[in-house]
Amino acid sequence: MKKPYVILVGSASGIGKSTIASELAKELNIKHLMETDFIREVVRGIIGPEYAPALHKSSYDAYTTIRRKYRFEDNSENIISEGFEEHASFVIPAIETVINRAVDDFEDVVIEGVHLVPGFINTKKFKKNASIHFFVLTADEDLHKERFVKRAMEVKRGGKHLEYFKENRTINNHLVNRAEATNVPVINNTDIECTVRRMLSIIKENCKVLFFKHSVDDLEEVINIIIRKYSGRIVDVSYFLPGFSEPLRRKVNVYDPKDSQRFIDMLHKNPERKQDLERLYNLTENIHSHKICVPDKETLEKMKKELKEKGFLYEGDVEDLRKKVK
Repeated sequence: MKKPYVILVGSASGIGKSTIASELAKELNIKHLMETDFIREVVRGIIGPEYAPALHKSSYDAYTTIRRKYRFEDNSENIISEGFEEHASFVIPAIETVINRAVDDFEDVVIEGVHLVPGFINTKKFKKNASIHFFVLTADEDLHKERFVKRAMEVKRGGKHLEYFKENRTINNHLVNRAEATNVPVINNTDIECTVRRMLSIIKENCKVLFFKHSVDDLEEVINIIIRKYSGRIVDVSYFLPGFSEPLRRKVNVYDPKDSQRFIDMLHKNPERKQDLERLYNLTENIHSHKICVPDKETLEKMKKELKEKGFLYEGDVEDLRKKVK
């Protein structure tokens, strides 16, 4: 039986999470879209400022309520992050209550907000009964600042609110670090359509194992087709080495264009690493497989067609290939 979707979209203010969450809800036909700011207001009505001063501040200035600032040795980023986490921690139990209600009622829901801190929400306890996905959005500093100012003016939060970009940028970096430490996907929100499609490639699991035959020099073009053009995700790579009982398989889970480009740049700058990969390719006659996930089946067929036309797909007998390693 299909499980209800629970999609969590976290980011600092000004990254674009509200827009992305709304578009994602439309794509998945989810009618329940909730902001953690509203949940926070309910909690504020229950817990007064005398008991939780950080809760009654904004996420970006909650650090002003920290009493023992000396613990941070004047490290402003650590102080800001500590105040932010204390602020968010009061909202987390209520967020989990909302998730529980959605799961019990078998309702799909998208929840977005700055209070979605990786590691604070125990997503594992919902996996049995829900298709739960957690994302953290980010953007480079210049784009973040541009969106932050625009959003502040649109919702008439100019003036003092605009003075807190530094604090919001610190929260962005903190959320990204927490996400990377807890294996929560970090999505670089440079473009709405690309961001949503990249998230859908993770959520919808339209996946297929494809067999490739190409050189290391072709790797950059292959990766750009899969990840940049079709917003795909490369989940793993398998090498069929003669004499081995099983393929040599590695999990990679690459979906971000910047991460894939860093890998290509590393090969260009490090001849020894490139030669090691070329030796592996030569041992397998340049043949290997990837499990690839894309946003939808139509995209999968288009991607396969282009890869085939460019000569990057293995056209031989897959069963014969598998027999070589047995």
